[in-house]
Amino acid sequence: MSIIGVGIDVAEIDRFRAALERTPNLAARLFVAAELTLPGGERRGIASLAARFAAKEALAKALGAPAGLLWTDAEVYVEASGQPRLRVKGTVAARAAELGVRSWHVSLSHDAGVASAVVIAEA
Repeated sequence: MSIIGVGIDVAEIDRFRAALERTPNLAARLFVAAELTLPGGERRGIASLAARFAAKEALAKALGAPAGLLWTDAEVYVEASGQPRLRVKGTVAARAAELGVRSWHVSLSHDAGVASAVVIAEA
């Protein structure tokens, strides 16, 4: 297998929180419903959401940052093992197929007021 693209992004957590508060519909434009809540139904914390947003930005970069990708066509989820994963559909899946992406590697982190993510697209 070979690497098709790598993306990295950071999001300042307080700035991300302010953007969500300033724009009430922003969360619905950025995330699918499952990303907004924890498995028990409790609302996900802002640091976790900021890391997911950073992952979506990193994903776009790994795909060459083409115009027209929809944020909700990528979902960041966590397996029972705790490993983050990506689920793609629509515009994101189409671009990934065009480039020959067969698998994704994702790393999320948040500390000291900053959330970060790395995404590797692999053939």
